[in-house]
Amino acid sequence: MPDVNHELGFYALAGQPKSPRDLIEELQQGEAMGLGTAFLSERYNSKEICTLSGAAGAVTDSIRIATAATNHNTRHPIVTAGYALTMHGLTGGRFVLGIGRGIVPMQKAYGIPPITTAQMEDFVGVTRRLLAGEAVMGHEGPIGSFPFLHLGPNVIDDIPMMLVAFGPNSLALGGRAFDEVVLHTYFSDETTENAVKTVKRAALEAGRNPDDVKVWSCFATIGDHLSEEKQLMKSVGRLATYLQGYGDLLVDTNGWDKSVLERFRADELVSNFRGGIDTAASQSELEHISTLIPDEWLSYSATGSPDRCVDSIRHQLDLGCDGVIMHGATPTELEPIVSAYRKLA
Repeated sequence: MPDVNHELGFYALAGQPKSPRDLIEELQQGEAMGLGTAFLSERYNSKEICTLSGAAGAVTDSIRIATAATNHNTRHPIVTAGYALTMHGLTGGRFVLGIGRGIVPMQKAYGIPPITTAQMEDFVGVTRRLLAGEAVMGHEGPIGSFPFLHLGPNVIDDIPMMLVAFGPNSLALGGRAFDEVVLHTYFSDETTENAVKTVKRAALEAGRNPDDVKVWSCFATIGDHLSEEKQLMKSVGRLATYLQGYGDLLVDTNGWDKSVLERFRADELVSNFRGGIDTAASQSELEHISTLIPDEWLSYSATGSPDRCVDSIRHQLDLGCDGVIMHGATPTELEPIVSAYRKLA
């Protein structure tokens, strides 16, 4: 097995996999390639996070397993804390518990209360106390009222906590209360730099060492060794889906032209599209949608030859990030890029 590149990670089951069982081969291949962390996202159909992470821990030996992310309010806090404790023991200390705010329109549709920054801060505080072996008595806070919470005797564990952050409030929360922070895909260079500074500054203001808070760039990685159809789906399709779900937030965060977003939404194909563009659009539909998205917006990704992708990945580190998640690609698709990264190290 090659030396581990702790600064590199990937998302397992990227996009819409044919089967959750694909996870097993992906994790074993990613570990064999020396990738440092495997990130698991959650979807309610066939990507339930506890099941996936248990399987991931059982079929690997060295790669870290991180949830990025689950929502704290879909499980009782004692259940989530017990899950984290079990995973950390199962993996020999390789587990990272990551939470995030989630997609508000979907939560509203399902009757799940929206998540606030105060709730996430309350949750991480309570979880750390439980994992330290403390009995939490009479808790009254943003996450709710709990007369008694306790994981049992002889429970003392230090499990890294991760936050998937977007806006300034959640970024600052990541710096003051979490161990790792994952940024969003298709952040501009300026946005990425500012996000890193926000996290590190908040850590310093909270009396923490900023170097102890690891910031991950979530960076779309789409090499030209992939078919043109795949490249289009992983770039145009993925960004278009973000614009469908929370376009205002992404455009405002990057300081992009809102009139472009308005034209995108007003387009007949987009406005009548049912489902996520990155999972349901045909090649011809993607080609049309590509005319609605500026090249500059798509440029904040790793594209082209493996060497060119490596240059882009290294640029994320130059912007201040501590690690790069090569997003939207399987280990098989990443292999030429990781090989080039090692050669150029």
